[in-house]
Order: sequence, then C-alpha cells, then structure tokens
Amino acid sequence: MWMILNQSTICYLPLGINIVGPSNAEPTPRPPSPAMYQLDIVLKKGNNLAIRDRTGTSDPYVKFKIAGKEVFRSKTIHKNLNPVWDERVSLLVETLRDPLYVKVFDYDFGFQDDFMGSAYLHLESLEHQRTLDVTLDLKDPQYPENNLGSLDLAVTLSPKEGDVKDAVRNLYELLLDSFYSFTSLFLLAQTVFVYQSMRLSDVHRKAQLWRGIVSISLIEGRSLQPMDNNGLSDPYVKFRMGHQKYKSKTIPKTLNPQWREQFDFHLYEEQGGFVDITVWDKDAGKKDDFMGRCTIDLSLLSKEHTHKLDLPLEEGEGVLVLLVTLTASAAVSISDLSINMLDDPHERHQIMQRYSVWRSLHNLKDVGVVQVKVIRAEGLMAADVTGKSDPFCVVELSNDRLQTHTVYKNLNPEWNKVFTFNVKDIHSVLEVTVYDEDRDRSADFLGKVAIPLLNIQNGERKAYALKSKELTGPTKGVIFLEIDVIFNAVKAGLRTLIPIEQKYIEEEPRVSKQLLLRNFNRVRRCIMFLINTGCYINSCFEWDSPQRSICAFVLFVIVVWNFELYMIPLALLLPLAWNYILIASGKDTRQDVAVEDLLEDEDEDYDKDDKDSERKGFMNKLYAIQDVCISVQNALDEVASYGERIKNTFNWTVPFLSWLAIVALGLATTIIYFIPLRYIVLAWGVNKFTKKLRDPYTIDNNELLDFLSRVPSDVQVVGEPSAFIFVSSFISL
Repeated sequence: MWMILNQSTICYLPLGINIVGPSNAEPTPRPPSPAMYQLDIVLKKGNNLAIRDRTGTSDPYVKFKIAGKEVFRSKTIHKNLNPVWDERVSLLVETLRDPLYVKVFDYDFGFQDDFMGSAYLHLESLEHQRTLDVTLDLKDPQYPENNLGSLDLAVTLSPKEGDVKDAVRNLYELLLDSFYSFTSLFLLAQTVFVYQSMRLSDVHRKAQLWRGIVSISLIEGRSLQPMDNNGLSDPYVKFRMGHQKYKSKTIPKTLNPQWREQFDFHLYEEQGGFVDITVWDKDAGKKDDFMGRCTIDLSLLSKEHTHKLDLPLEEGEGVLVLLVTLTASAAVSISDLSINMLDDPHERHQIMQRYSVWRSLHNLKDVGVVQVKVIRAEGLMAADVTGKSDPFCVVELSNDRLQTHTVYKNLNPEWNKVFTFNVKDIHSVLEVTVYDEDRDRSADFLGKVAIPLLNIQNGERKAYALKSKELTGPTKGVIFLEIDVIFNAVKAGLRTLIPIEQKYIEEEPRVSKQLLLRNFNRVRRCIMFLINTGCYINSCFEWDSPQRSICAFVLFVIVVWNFELYMIPLALLLPLAWNYILIASGKDTRQDVAVEDLLEDEDEDYDKDDKDSERKGFMNKLYAIQDVCISVQNALDEVASYGERIKNTFNWTVPFLSWLAIVALGLATTIIYFIPLRYIVLAWGVNKFTKKLRDPYTIDNNELLDFLSRVPSDVQVVGEPSAFIFVSSFISL
C-alpha cells in the first residue's frame, strides 16, 4: 500500500490502482522553502569504539539530539567494541540549521553511564531525496586528539510539507478530472472519513505485545564478598531487563543468603534479550556498596524448560544460583470494537466452557479472562496551550500494560478499542489511565480509574469519573468502559493462597509527613480497638453491669466445661455471620473510619537540585534520617494494613474473600471435629520437615498472609470507593 498525508488526513490506496490524468495537465510548482523535512537515519554499526569496562570491552548505545532535545536512543549492545545496531528512525525536522548531535555511551547498570565520544552531522550539507552513507568520527571535546572510533550511518533528507501538498493537490485534480472513475472518488471519500484526525503517534508506536514470559527464581548466593566491618554483608539483588526492574529483599549479616523469591519479566523480542543482575550490600545512612554483577543471555536458553544457572559474579566474589524458565505467552491482545471474541456467541460459549467448574483442576494458573472495551472519554482536561489535548489511554492489569492510539486536538476522544487479558489473580485491580501526548517530553497525566475485577458487572457500559494519581480526589472528565470478566471460582480461590505477583519497581519510597501521620493514626485506631475490647472484658470481671457480668460468667463456665478445639474456627464464623446479617438488612457498619483523615493530601514538593560539595556531610545525615523514617513509615503501614484487612475480612468488604473464609473455616471445623488433633499436628510436622527434602528449591510462603494480602485495607477502600459500592446488591443477589 502507498500513503498520502496532509495535515489532518490519512488516505490509503490499494497497491495496483493507477490513476492517470489528462495529458495536458501542468505540474504544480514545488514550494521553494519547505516548512518541514523528514530525516530518515539507519544506524548501522560502530567501529573500534572506546574501552570503558574493566573487562576490556564496553556496552555501547547511541543517542541522537537536535536543538538540545533527545529524539532517539538505540538499544544497548553488550560487550562489543564493533557493535551492529541496524536500527532505523524517522525524524521530522523544522529547520536544517540545527545539526544532528550524536553521542555514544557505555551502559553501566547502577552507575552513571560512561561517555564514549560524540560527533555532529550538519543537515544543511545533505542532498535532498538521496540516501548517503556517512561515517562519523567520534571525539571527546575535552581531548580532541584522542581517536574514539567511528559510526556508520545511512541518511536520507526529504522535504516533507511541499511534497505532501503537491501530492494531495495532484490527486485531488486527477480525481476531479477523472469523474468517470466513481470507484476512485468513493475510495477517497471513504478513507478520508475513516482516518480523519486519527494518526498513530510515533512516540508510542513501540510494540506492546510480548512474545513470552521469563520467570526467574532467585534461590541463593554462595561465598559473597564481605563488605562490612564485621566480615559479613547485607546483600540484595537488582534485576533489569529493558524498562522492567525488580529488587529482592535484603538478607542481613550473611555471605550465603537464601532468598527463595520469584520474578516474572515480559519478553518482547523474538530472539531473546539480556537480563542484567547486580548484587548490592545494604548500608543505612550511606550509599549501598556494589558487590558484583552478572548477565543472562536469554537467546542461549531453550523455551518451555527450566534452567538451573550458577552465575559467578563479575567485579566481585561469589556465585548466584537461579532457576530460569522461558514460557511462550498469548496473554493479551488488542482489536477494534467491531472485532472481539466475547460478542461472538460461539466464542463466548467456548470460553465459558473453558472456565467452568468441571475444569477446575485443569491448568490451575489459567484463572480467567477479562475483556475491556475502551469506548470514549468526555470533558477531559486541556493540557496544551491551544486549549486542547492529545489524549491516549493506557490499560494495566498487574504487570500487563497496553495502550490505545492518540486522538489529536480533542477533549472528547473516541478510541473504540478492545483489550483482552488473561487473569492470573482475580483480586487484581484494573487500572485505566488517560495521558496527554507531548512530542518533546513525557506524557501529561489527565486522569485515572481503578476497578477491582471482583466488582465488575459483565456487559455494562458505564461512565467512570477520572481521579487523581493517588485516587484520593476527582479530576476533570469521564471515561466510558465496558468490561467482561469470566473466571473459575475454584482456581481463583486456590490462587489466593499463593504469593501475590510483585509489580515492577516504579519509584523509591519518599519521606512524607502526612503519610507518616496517617499511618500512625491507623495503628492507633487498631491499638485503641484492642484496648477497648480489653476494657470491656475487664468490666465483666469488675461487675460494672451485673446483668452483663452474670451472662459472661455463665457463658465462660459453659464454654470452658464443653470446650473442644473445633470451636475455635466455629467461633470465628460468628462475626462473619453477624456482619453478613447486618449488611443484608441494610445496616452497613464497615466505614467507621474518619474518611477525611485518610484523604489528606500527600503531595510534597521535593528539591531535586544538586547540593554543594561542602554540604555532603549534612546530606549523609539527612539520608540516614530519611532511611529511618521510611522504615518506621513502612512498618506502621504494614501493621495497620494487616489489622484493617482482618477487620475487613469479617466485614464483607470483599464478598468473594468472605465466602472463601467461610469455606476455609467450615472445612477447618469439620477436619478438627472428625480427626484427632495429634494426627493433624503429626501431618503438619511431617510436611514441614520433609518440604525441603522433597523440593530443595521451593519458595516458602504463608497461606494466611497471602490470603490477607488480597483483602483491601481501609486506605484502599477509600482510595477505590467505586470498587465497593455494589457489595450490598451483590450480597442480596
């Protein structure tokens, strides 16, 4: 197909259609000074680049800049002084007076990248409409006499606006002159109507569908390098694959740490890629110490097979033990609104059969499927100086992330796209975020909605009010979505008892006075509840109320005289049943928290400017205080969250989890009632003692804590109020 562009229209004409104009048609003169140029560059390879690593090699990548703005960054070629990139990029240039500034860097994970040389390409010297092979000699401006190698490029410069206007004008005249060709005129009208004001952004045209999943189990480290004065270290591991990053937990005071953690990466390239791994020693109050690094070349590993790797650390001591599995994936897809699987009755029936109760034990990891129709948005915030925005929409489910095309100059965009995800955890939250595209900088945030999968009502097209990044308050605009979720309840229940999927590391925690105060108040509320309960029980002993004390004494005697172990889970069923009756009768007592305390603004301005060198001592002290505050802040959040999650389990905040608790407690009651306690304790002990023998690389977990991690805390309930407004109707149904 060939394409003709003007400022707001894209027209596609099928290959093989030749339109011939009159023989006496005079050509339209070309504009003498085009307002836009298209610069096509092929970054071929580098030759004899500079050495920047201790191993006598480098990990080079290339940046292009025009007028001080970065317009392109290549991929990183690891351990190669003669790298071959063979990457293509098309740039729109408004003037030829600004040269193309080319810079080469050596990639160092965890450190500042090393400069490897730079060069200028003067665009005014290039011939138009002709591909030129260019060799750029790299130099260091501070040491111009040093030879840092060269880059080979292929460059094509084409006037953009003049050629486009000529082509559109000629096509228009030819179609009018060839009025007998109704087919051509109809084709033009149809394509103009369909593609008007819709163009896919060059900034966001990168591939979004991954080819597979890389599962990495970090097992242990052996004989690591001691970094502390006591001859030990506090090691943790960082993983990086492209933009995907993970960080392991810190194991204190050991040279042979046992992590037993699992991380999943999305594999975008068919031929594989590299996973950069670095080991660090945690130091409170100062910069963490580097302990070594290693790299996994995924192209050397076979798929659908688990590989045990013993990787020696470069620039350090010791070995990391990993289990790596490459799995093909068809987990996500994008289609137009007119093409989606759940609207086809036959397809929908097959999916319903796949997730029926009768197939509960088949492929336990395949919990369900969710289909999201992103219809349109209305009344968005104007982010540009023109009073308009260039909105696009990003849909995220756990670590799965897809986005729509950009609709330019519009506050009421229509996307009409369908996104399909596989559900790995039914307790995941679907996040839909709207951004404004900016050509020269990162996208601007316009609004966001968060919808738990368990709250979705299938087939209902609904308008969701956009909210702030923290989901604590509304912003301007609404978005129209239609969502369908089909899942197997048995698989979802079993999946609740295994560790929750860890999300990518997005940003480091920051000290926040408001957040610290809020977490302190949450812990205080939980402690006050325990204190009030103790005071109530003590009042029975003090006989403050004779009637209550008599009832408590009679109940105490009966329970102690007839106590059996099965009564413990049975007693825990009572508050669940009581709160269920209250909610079913319309007496909702779950929101007993002061909402205004949880909605305090947490935004703070942080000074990111570099400090003077004479203030480094003060900054080190400040960093130490910051680490302590972050630890206290996170500890308060952890304690408060688990207390609130236990309360919300019995309050039917998430009916699915409350029903699951009823099933578990009922099953526990039955087992303890019919099976003597000594047999249960014996089976538990045998399982714990033989677990390591049966699977040396098993990852430990606590089923109860994994269950509670799915229950929302009060902060999450308040932050996602739309998630829980249908609970009463769900229970009534």
